[in-house]
Amino acid sequence: MKIPMIATIIALLLIGSGAGFAQTLESPNGQITLNFALEDISGKKNCPVYNLSYKGKQILTNSKLGFALNDGNTLDDHFKVLSTKKKSHDNTWKPVHGEQSSIRNHYNQMTVQLSHQSEPSCTMELVFRCYDSGMALQYRIPKGNFPESVSIKRENTEFRFMDDHVTWATQSAQGKYAQKRISELGSGVCRPLTIKVDDNTYAAVAEAALVNYARTQLSGIKDKSHGIVTDLSSGVEASLPFSTPWRVVMLGSGAGELLENNNLILNLNKPCQIENTSWIRPGKAIRVISLNTEAAMAYIDFANKHNLQFIEFDTGWYGPEFDTAANPMTVASGRIQKYPNSDVYLNVDLDLPKIISEARSKDIGVILYVNHVALENYPLDELFATYNEWGVAGVKFGFVNVGSRRWTSWLHRAIRIAAKNQIMVDIHDEYRPTGYSRTYPNLMTMEGIRGDEATPSAQQTLTTLFTRMLAGAGDNTVCYYSNRVEEHWSHAYQLAKTVCIYSPWQFLFWYDRPLEAYGQEEEVPDAKVIRNEPELEFFKEVPTVWDETRVLQGGIGKYAIIARRSGKAWYIGGMNSDQDRSFEVALEFLEKNQEYVAHIYSDDPTVKTRTQVGIKRSKVDAETVLDFNMKANGGQAVRIVPADPADDYPPYQP
Repeated sequence: MKIPMIATIIALLLIGSGAGFAQTLESPNGQITLNFALEDISGKKNCPVYNLSYKGKQILTNSKLGFALNDGNTLDDHFKVLSTKKKSHDNTWKPVHGEQSSIRNHYNQMTVQLSHQSEPSCTMELVFRCYDSGMALQYRIPKGNFPESVSIKRENTEFRFMDDHVTWATQSAQGKYAQKRISELGSGVCRPLTIKVDDNTYAAVAEAALVNYARTQLSGIKDKSHGIVTDLSSGVEASLPFSTPWRVVMLGSGAGELLENNNLILNLNKPCQIENTSWIRPGKAIRVISLNTEAAMAYIDFANKHNLQFIEFDTGWYGPEFDTAANPMTVASGRIQKYPNSDVYLNVDLDLPKIISEARSKDIGVILYVNHVALENYPLDELFATYNEWGVAGVKFGFVNVGSRRWTSWLHRAIRIAAKNQIMVDIHDEYRPTGYSRTYPNLMTMEGIRGDEATPSAQQTLTTLFTRMLAGAGDNTVCYYSNRVEEHWSHAYQLAKTVCIYSPWQFLFWYDRPLEAYGQEEEVPDAKVIRNEPELEFFKEVPTVWDETRVLQGGIGKYAIIARRSGKAWYIGGMNSDQDRSFEVALEFLEKNQEYVAHIYSDDPTVKTRTQVGIKRSKVDAETVLDFNMKANGGQAVRIVPADPADDYPPYQP
């Protein structure tokens, strides 16, 4: 696609001091309007405030902006406006991997330069952006305000809604979501926070471009304003000049529209900083549970046969993960490793060079799990350079520290060092993305999600889909043969997850092992042998990154039907929660005058396999309407590909 020229229109307006100054900024389509002013509030003079409207409906009333500093002073009042600058920006960029192959970055921006009336040399800029899908704001503090740095105690960015709306909130990145009114939120709420304004308007408060600052969580404001305020995980000591991450309000007519437009978070990050990205590779992975060479070879053969691109060695390969003496640059062969949360012991006997060589001969990458204890105690440059020499494809960071400014900076530095050594990264456990995978796309995926390991209810997963997944990729660790699938969900529902829950690295068969990999070891609890059920062809074919994404149906905590395109093929995932539901899905997104074959995978108790997934193959086209009849906690998955003239399938019949 041809990249349009960036249109820049700059207007400079010099303004005197005084309350009542106001400026307006609109989104390119005119549906979002932001107003900025200096107002006298709660006995304070000339406080910076903003409000926000969407499609003519006011979403936020006057919401204050500013900081409390560690020296007891504040940067939230007694300001005057020095100038405003406005510009428009419109270009298109192509991510290395994503939910869309092409992303438009189109916004109008207003930069307001403020100075403190009692300290004229103390200046601060507020940068506002309006996109068609939401609003973002950022603080910038230039040099000259303080001797060399600023010491922030609290950031007081407010989001004062017009009513006590329903939210879907959790206070732990892997915690359970609960419906709460704004007035019930309390403190330490994870972002993004999805909010139902009314039946036709949804919002989400989020964060973008968190790199060198404390993580922002959210707290309810303890008054009757229906307000939310930023809640930093630590103070921030920052050298000048200094910019905060972006504070974001996503807006849409439904929760599905928020998810479709989650590239807003990516757009607020810097472009890719890796010159050569040819080594960055999405794909499907299987975890190696048996830590011996013979079993690892069986996993490689299985991955090769089933179109998986990676195998991953999890905890224990270099020793006990929380032991500071365990060296991640050696293999703990010849020792017994206790499997976590069980009474099973594994015999660690890995010839890692041989395994990596065999895997690479079949174009399969090897991922190594490394706990944060080792990552923090060994020089990262040396560690990742060693892994590059070994031929390791990626590293999964375990139990990383998150939240404070210190650990936020450490983690993003680790991603950059990994990139320098051509190492891809998967982050566990409480980390939630803010779009850094645009800047460093070797950041493939991350947890920060209540995935299959925690056995979430279907209701919880379908809440996660429209809350946490607004932020970006999530490593859900899909299980297939685990007992929990039959007890809580269905197998067609598990197939659909690989379409609905986006992750460039998609871990499949999390608790499962190929039969050939068992050897003489005892079965790890909750693990099952991977059999050869016919529907595994869907896992074999489904990609992990996409050219186009459409949310066709969506209800938070209830159901989702999502269609994604890869090349000329379309995949549809349908997930359902606590009651039987039926939907009609029009295939109007297919190319006109083109005949396709739909491979439809549905829960069917009459099928004589352990997984009870029925497969139907039919001719379809852009006029076809599919029936999605999903049982409670069940699902449906569909693969649609252009028909071959030799295909002999009947037309689709509901």
